Amino acid sequence: MENIITGKAYVLGDNIDTDQIIPAEHLVYSTSDPEELKKYGHFALSSVPIEKAGLPQGKTPFIVGENYQSEYKVVIGGSNFGCGSSREHAPLALQVAGVKAIIAESYARIFYRNSVDGGFLIPFEGNEKLNDKIKTGDEVEVDLNANTIKNLTSGNEYQLRPLGSVYDIVNSGGLFNYARENKMI
Repeated sequence: MENIITGKAYVLGDNIDTDQIIPAEHLVYSTSDPEELKKYGHFALSSVPIEKAGLPQGKTPFIVGENYQSEYKVVIGGSNFGCGSSREHAPLALQVAGVKAIIAESYARIFYRNSVDGGFLIPFEGNEKLNDKIKTGDEVEVDLNANTIKNLTSGNEYQLRPLGSVYDIVNSGGLFNYARENKMI
């Protein structure tokens, strides 16, 4: 895994739940069929209400057209990101859509664990609320070693909480791979 993630930010509000990340009606696709797996990326964040998204007049879709990958590599969320059901498809959908990291004020525990245990995404927590400081479309740079996010558009840099062993688990491809690599199982 790269130590620096650079790309556009997609900014969301508070309490984004797993049904908004990947709506329940799209859980019918096989995760083992490569073509069907793309549907998870295509429908990622397709049902976030405008009032929760914090998007400029709701005119910034996460996925454009028939694509399954987004131009946004970093999702910035508010508090309680990933609340709702224990759907492990939520972090998977964001990963398939091309998201490399999420930075939120706080997470629902089950979403955080699914992100890490499945090796899907790096779930950073900010030391402060960032979804009112970074805008959708801003170019950002996340430094995994320094635990920082720099808004390349504005020049502002923010400290993130250290990942600890989370980085190693995600980098290994999930908890079971990490345990095997470290001869725990």
